Amino acid sequence: MQSYGLVSIGSHTGIWLQEELKSFNLKKNILIEPVPYNINQLEENTKKFHNVIIEKSAVSDKDETVSFFYLKKDSIDQLKKHWATGIGSFDKSHLLNHRSKRFLITDDHIEEIKINCISFKSLKKKYDIQSIDKLMIDVEGAEFKILNSINYKEIKIKEIFFEKKHFDGYMKQGEKFAMIKQKLEENNFILEDVDAENILATLKK
Repeated sequence: MQSYGLVSIGSHTGIWLQEELKSFNLKKNILIEPVPYNINQLEENTKKFHNVIIEKSAVSDKDETVSFFYLKKDSIDQLKKHWATGIGSFDKSHLLNHRSKRFLITDDHIEEIKINCISFKSLKKKYDIQSIDKLMIDVEGAEFKILNSINYKEIKIKEIFFEKKHFDGYMKQGEKFAMIKQKLEENNFILEDVDAENILATLKK
C-alpha cells in the first residue's frame, strides 16, 4: 500500500495545481482528467514535477463507459471564454446552463465522447492507495457520487478540498450537499468554507 501527496480529480490543465504540486513534489501524485485537449496541456504543465501520474479518465461511483460533454476545441476562441474548457460534465445541460449574454453557448459548440469512468474504489485498487494527504475534487456537479462512494474507514485522507457550487445541480446546494457534510463529519472531518464555491474537510488529528 502506498501513500500519495495530491490526488486531483478534475485536474483541468494543471495550471491551478502548481503550488500544490510543489508542496507534494517528494511524494507520488495522481492527476485525473478526461478532456483530451486539457490532458495535453496538463502533461505539458506538470512535466517539471517528479512523481506525477496522469490518469486519463473520469471518476464516479462505478466503473463504466459513459457519455461526457465538453466544449469543442474550435469553440474556445469563438466564444472567447477559456475558462469554459473546465466545465466538462456527464450532463450536457450543465454546459448549456452557463449560457449568458457574454457566453452564447449552444449545442453546436459541445462535443460528446464516450469515456472510461473509474470508481474511486477501483482507483484506490489500481494505484494501491493507502493514504492521501490532499484529495481535490472539481467535477462540475459530480462530486456527490465520488464523495458518497468512498469508504473512509479503508483509506486515510487528511484533507478533502471540493467544489460545492453545483453540488445539487447548476448553482445549487441542497439535500445531497447536506448528506455529504453529515457523512464527512461522522467520519471525523472538520468542515470549513474556503470561499463561496469551495469547501475544505480536514481529518481530526
